[in-house]
Amino acid sequence: MLSRLTRLQAVAVCALPVVALLATAVFAPLPFAVAQPGMTADVLGENKDTPVITISGAPTRTTRGQLRMTTIEATGPDADVHLGDVVDGWFRTDRAVLPRDSVYPSGDSVKEIEKHNTAQMKESQDAATEAALRYLHLSDKNVKVTLRLADVGGPSAGLLFTLGIIDKLDGDGSGGDLTGGRTVAGTGTITADGTVGAVGGVALKTQAARRDGATVFLVPKAECGDAGSELPKGLRLVPVTTLKSAVDALDALEKGRSGIPSC
Repeated sequence: MLSRLTRLQAVAVCALPVVALLATAVFAPLPFAVAQPGMTADVLGENKDTPVITISGAPTRTTRGQLRMTTIEATGPDADVHLGDVVDGWFRTDRAVLPRDSVYPSGDSVKEIEKHNTAQMKESQDAATEAALRYLHLSDKNVKVTLRLADVGGPSAGLLFTLGIIDKLDGDGSGGDLTGGRTVAGTGTITADGTVGAVGGVALKTQAARRDGATVFLVPKAECGDAGSELPKGLRLVPVTTLKSAVDALDALEKGRSGIPSC
């Protein structure tokens, strides 16, 4: 039989690898990114003292209300995320733990990621301009639209850019504001033909929107479930699939009509 001292020594020796594994798990970097609600910006207003939307070649109107594009913020591609960060993120409604490769393409440097996001933003702005001018039947006119939004990349502001251009040029089509004077937020990609696409991170974006005063949130219909998972009180979700469906929903809200789609 082993003496008590011998048994304790044996247990201590066996415990050393376990302790080492636990220490490695706690302190070793993990292949995740932690995201949280990011900034929002009113596309009808200014960003860093510069109008987000500038239009020449056609008369514009003074708008009321806000159209706020939304973002998420994630730990950088070079940031170390540890087990404690992951566990904390799992138990918080204002955090999301995502595979790093789903946020940042594997192997890309910070500069390459910034270049990619900037290119996506430019493509989104071009598509937003074309979609808005097509919708207003101004594609063949000499209308120039300039979109400026500093420190934001990616394509997810496309829908809000498009709605902002329409509001500045035409409003609701009868002299009123597309927003009805509300603070409307949303997200979604846009194509030149007005198709709205999914973007990801919508549950965090709804939180950013409500934090900054929005009462209505336009969400790609395919992401209704995600958007409603942590929906802040006082924020109404309106699912959209096309530019026309978004404009129609805002027009119905402004005029107090029933039958507005919901998630």
